[in-house]
Amino acid sequence: MTLTQLEIFSRVAELRGFTLAANRLGISQSAVSHAMKSLEQELGVELLRRHTSQVELSDIGEQLLLRARAMLGLADTLRQEAADARGMKRGTLRIGSFGPTSSITLLPRILEAYRQAHPGIEVHVDEGPDRQVIQWLEERRIDIGFVVLPQERFDTFALTEDQMVALLPLDHPLTARSELSLQDLCDDPFVLTEAGSSELVSRLFSGARLSPNIRYRCSQLLSTLDVVGRGDAISVVAEASLPKASGAGYATRPLSPPVRRHVGLAVLDRRQASPATLAFIELATRQSRR
Repeated sequence: MTLTQLEIFSRVAELRGFTLAANRLGISQSAVSHAMKSLEQELGVELLRRHTSQVELSDIGEQLLLRARAMLGLADTLRQEAADARGMKRGTLRIGSFGPTSSITLLPRILEAYRQAHPGIEVHVDEGPDRQVIQWLEERRIDIGFVVLPQERFDTFALTEDQMVALLPLDHPLTARSELSLQDLCDDPFVLTEAGSSELVSRLFSGARLSPNIRYRCSQLLSTLDVVGRGDAISVVAEASLPKASGAGYATRPLSPPVRRHVGLAVLDRRQASPATLAFIELATRQSRR
């Protein structure tokens, strides 16, 4: 068994196809097929089920994929520790990011400083809803992720905090109020943003034993803002996620009692994090203190 075989297995599993994996890795499809056949023969199990259009993992393949990613992660950490001894001139950092707060507000400023400090580190950024970033961390598909705190299953590092606010059409009667309770937001049609803090919003209502009248679910905040701006629904969002441009077609009101949201970075295990990951954490936390 070689690290190359494990890397090919991981790519085939991620992309669900030999051709896509070959293109991503820059090798021939026959090389991918040969590597997978050799790995399955060595292990004595079927890792993949081949279909006409794609492949899927077998049950044991799903189980061994987590092990393979863990081994690849440790191998990358070894390489980066060696590179660190030479000045960290090479390496890879995989980041998971959710919503405008991390992707637009936090990440660009951190990445600018990170690239200046470590130009040899290749950075990959995957964006998805907050719960997907959690899943990517658990599956070791990313090295570090932006998350809504707390997250007790990971090692975390706080970066910033803001507040959750009610999002209303400009002509909505509730705009006459200076602050709103969750109960005030249960009668009107509600739009839930799947990206960003959807889990936090759901927990807020559930914890108060309330049920918003969810009529819409949007994958992106901009779609949520459009729904609210048209007067079709109301919502609850994080204040820091909202665009800074003036002339918005919506109004915001703080919640009563106030609800703070804490955003930070998470890694599966700080003790196993690569030098590139630790350098990113150090730089990001230093910027947050400023």
